[in-house]
Order: sequence, then structure tokens, then C-alpha cells
Amino acid sequence: MDGQPRGPHFGEQDRRLSYGSYLAVDELLSLQRLLSDPPAHDELLFIVVHQAYELWFKLVLFELGSARDAMFADDTTLAHHLLRRVHTVEEVLIEQIGVLETMAPVDFLEFRQNLAPASGFQSVQFREIEFLSGLKDERYLSRLVLDDAQLERLRARLAEPDLWDAFCALLTERGLPMPDDDPRQRAATLHEVLRKMHEHPEEFALAEALLTHDELFARWRYHHVLMVERQIGSKTGTGGSTGASYLRTTLGKRFYPELWAARSDL
Repeated sequence: MDGQPRGPHFGEQDRRLSYGSYLAVDELLSLQRLLSDPPAHDELLFIVVHQAYELWFKLVLFELGSARDAMFADDTTLAHHLLRRVHTVEEVLIEQIGVLETMAPVDFLEFRQNLAPASGFQSVQFREIEFLSGLKDERYLSRLVLDDAQLERLRARLAEPDLWDAFCALLTERGLPMPDDDPRQRAATLHEVLRKMHEHPEEFALAEALLTHDELFARWRYHHVLMVERQIGSKTGTGGSTGASYLRTTLGKRFYPELWAARSDL
């Protein structure tokens, strides 16, 4: 009523928190440090896009880990919900490549020499996503230039259960056996889920969600290769790799080959 004292609106208490302080905007905007001198116009774009990738990778890792834990807890609803969020983020990752493709090759070459020996190959979070998704390769521990903390992170990812482990455990718990030492039984179980999806709707939905994650990541790899070829052609990568030639060798990677193979035998 008029004349009555009014309390502060939501979020105004003591005015100690603001948009900028909550998101650490000043610190965030101070992290784009150009190496080119004089500054190359497109170096800021390059840094912002790749920093944004690392932020999205952080979220993807968080949600994939949570989805794995939900499957171990037999919570298919939560696991499916979180995997759908990951799919949406992965679609954003694919679309972001178009921003990089707005650079003309000569504009990239203006600052590219300053990047050596850094390379996207060295992204620890990218490897963590692969490991957590089920594509574990211990050889990266010796191939990557890692500090002690990064090495420990990757070792932990190699040792911990991944999404496929969680999915197999969930199926087994529900009477759909996925024994480690019996590939024929595993194939038979997957055929059961795929052929009788109306009898196993939750398990089928999770299998499809995992496959979508796999497919979207494969699409990102493919579009990334095209972007690299568009920018530098067949030049050697800044980290010493063979550039696009190396990236093309990764296009056949799959997180869940058993789910793909099951399609062939239906």
C-alpha cells in the first residue's frame, strides 16, 4: 500500500554483487593478449573464438561427467537431459567454425607465425572430452607438452569410468547384460535394445543420445578440417603436425563403435 516502506528489490541487498563482478567480466576481458606487433586485426577474433571453445569444453566436460554419474545412479531421465544439453553445445561448437572462416587466409598469415609452437592439438580439455566419452589413448600423455597438473588430469580421466562404462553398467543392472569379456553377448544386448525399442524406451533413448554425441563430435572434426584447409591449405601445423593431413586421419574416430556396428547387423 502507498505510504508503506518498501524493501529492496531482489538482488539489490547491500548492492555488493553486480553483473560484472559475478561474471568477473573485467578479468575475462583482460585475457585477450595479442602477440602480433603491430597488432594484426584478426588476431583478436582468433583468440576470442578459441577461448570461447575452451569455455564450452569446460561445460561439456561438466555435463558429460554428470550424465555418466546419473547413469551409474540409474537416473536415465537426468542422463538424457544432460546429454541433450551437450548436443546443443556441440551444435554451437560447429557453428563457431563459421566465425573463424570469416578470416581471409592472408589475414591469418599476418599473425600465424607468432603462434608457433602452440597448437590446438595441445588442448587438454579436448583430450579430456575424448577420454570421458570413451576414446582413451594413453599415447597422448607422451605426445603432449603438459605440466604436472595437466598430466594428472589426463591420467585421472584415463583411470576413471567413462560414459560407455556407465551405459554398460546401467544396461547390466536392468537385466541387459554387457559383459566385458563377451562381445557376442554385448552385440546381442544392443540388438535387443535397438530392435525392441518400445520395450526398452529409456535404454534406447540413452543409446541414441550417446550416438548423437558421437555424431556431432565427428561433424565438428570434419568441419574443423575444412576450415584448416581453407585457411592454410596443406601447410604444416604451428605445433609441428602435418596440419590438415593429420586432422583428416582423425575423421574415422568414434566414441561408441559398438553402437555403430549394431546398425549393420539389424
